[in-house]
Amino acid sequence: MVMSTLLRPLGSDVFNPIDVTDWTWPSDSFAEMDRLNAEMNRTFRRFGLADRDQPAITYPAVDVWQDESHLCVEAELPGMEIGDLEIYVTGGNQLNLRGERNLPTVEGGIWHRQERGYGKFSRLLTLPCDVKTDGVEAEFKEGVLTIKLPKSKVAKPRRLAIKAE
Repeated sequence: MVMSTLLRPLGSDVFNPIDVTDWTWPSDSFAEMDRLNAEMNRTFRRFGLADRDQPAITYPAVDVWQDESHLCVEAELPGMEIGDLEIYVTGGNQLNLRGERNLPTVEGGIWHRQERGYGKFSRLLTLPCDVKTDGVEAEFKEGVLTIKLPKSKVAKPRRLAIKAE
């Protein structure tokens, strides 16, 4: 069909328009529309354009937990190098992770799907308590960045004696 040929970009095997001669109406058109809607929402969430019901996905994914004396932040950064990362701890309760994830080059290949994000990122975290900027330790192992931040004296729990009369 001529229309299919006109819609196809030159040299593209990724985009295959529907051939009208092979197309049939889906058995459950509403289910197909729901599937398409879910796929579009997933795509928009990847780029921070989430619907109001679900928060936008941010990069990198982090876990934050604490013990009595430290706050720990773990960030997933697969495929990154130490030289591509910057960590800033500001006084109080702010942690900023910055970096750049480079797009891999594929010699002689054609992309069929590209879901992993690339480019510069900056993630500002408000921590649940104040931390000291000196004594912060960071370790990067197997694509996971672990940052151990000492809590400030104000943030550490203190047991109070109760007086009874």
